[in-house]
Amino acid sequence: MKLLENSSFEALSSRLCVEMGESRILGRIESYSCKMAGDDKHMFKQFCQEGEPHVLEALSPPQSTSATSPSQLGKSIEDGENPLSDKCCRKTLFYLITTLNESFRPDYDFSAARAHEFSREPSLNWVANAVNGSLFSAVGEDFNSLGPELWNAMDQEINLQGCDIYSYNPDLDSDPFGEEGSLWSFNYFFYNKKLKRIVFFTCRSVSVLSGYGRDCLDNELDMELDSEEEMDGFTEDRFPRALCV
Repeated sequence: MKLLENSSFEALSSRLCVEMGESRILGRIESYSCKMAGDDKHMFKQFCQEGEPHVLEALSPPQSTSATSPSQLGKSIEDGENPLSDKCCRKTLFYLITTLNESFRPDYDFSAARAHEFSREPSLNWVANAVNGSLFSAVGEDFNSLGPELWNAMDQEINLQGCDIYSYNPDLDSDPFGEEGSLWSFNYFFYNKKLKRIVFFTCRSVSVLSGYGRDCLDNELDMELDSEEEMDGFTEDRFPRALCV
């Protein structure tokens, strides 16, 4: 997996790292190429020792299951589909795990993650509404301008309508967002098989009392001050290209 440069994502990630009252919002949007080379090929061979790459593994029910109406549930069963379970091939699972490792390196290692910690979300609209709801409640009116920019940038990078959407929902013991002071979090993978690319959108809200994320916000403030000095008092880019990890 290779992190792809995207200046729009870098600017948006910076704007998603803010302090709002008693909480801090720490968000990132990153794009990764699924083309394997070097270490990825070696890790993939090891991963496949546990099963063939095209073998299907059961995922956990999607987060949107609770929003599925009884009529939709019945129709899905009649059509031979069970919305309470889904599957993905091991190769796709490898991409999801490797994306997590690349994004959270070196603080966390997700090599031991299993299929049941992931879900496949059946609806882009549901995911968009869930994300918008969380961020609007956290950021407030500022999200009215940020939201359209965010989804437009993602659509240009990954073609959202052509994506399978997965989420990562681990138990608290292995969840990097399960640390003390964490209020809520989400982790979505927008996987476009045709483009061989994944856009990873992760965000968490933490209590300011926990102190978590303070260094990230301080680094952004320092970068803003440096940028202002370089421009002799005039800042062209209000949102420096900084990522929060």
